[in-house]
Amino acid sequence: MLWGWFSLEAQKQRLLPKVGHPVARRYLETPFADKKTPVEDLEYLVLDFETTGLDARKDAILSMGYTEIRQGRVQMGSCVHRIIKLNITLPPETVVVHKITDDRMSQGIHLHDALHELVERMTGKVLIAHFEHIERTFLQAAMERVYGCKMPLQILDTLEIEKRKREQLQQVIIPRQFRLGNLRQAYNLPRYGAHNALQDAIATAELFLAEMTYIQKESKGIRLTDLLG
Repeated sequence: MLWGWFSLEAQKQRLLPKVGHPVARRYLETPFADKKTPVEDLEYLVLDFETTGLDARKDAILSMGYTEIRQGRVQMGSCVHRIIKLNITLPPETVVVHKITDDRMSQGIHLHDALHELVERMTGKVLIAHFEHIERTFLQAAMERVYGCKMPLQILDTLEIEKRKREQLQQVIIPRQFRLGNLRQAYNLPRYGAHNALQDAIATAELFLAEMTYIQKESKGIRLTDLLG
């Protein structure tokens, strides 16, 4: 469930005395974007995680990929892809899906280092993910582990944006149509390989811009509040 803007800011203020790491404190001290801001005036960080499973309580982040959107463009120079070093042996089915082997994982970075870097990049930006439940729950689980608390997030979901659009058009909702690759195809975007965190982050960023182009043709003056639902 998405909290209101004022509730999110209140949560930040309540957490500040409990958080000591400077990166986390800067994140909490920086206000979220005003919900009245036009979408084209915002800066975004588009995020994707590959994980060892779907349950943030027992599974782990295997890799992170993210990129920025500014002035209606994906900033390719801002792209980051991090493999997380885990103290486990990856099951064969995970290696098949994500193509990350134990040897490659052993050369990754620790979660706390990756998280500090990510939170620093998140500060002052609106997050975007496709089916944001995964990124939200795993990110907050990582925050709780590293910083001692789950910090609030301001995050848009390209899947939910598309679902609301189709509901307004009174179209039949078919779940498989909302997979990232299928939605990109619907917007005539090129096909990318799946299960790579950075590729999926870039794919989500391009999908978001395509969605915004469509929505702004139909309705002028779209603001952040219109996308948060």
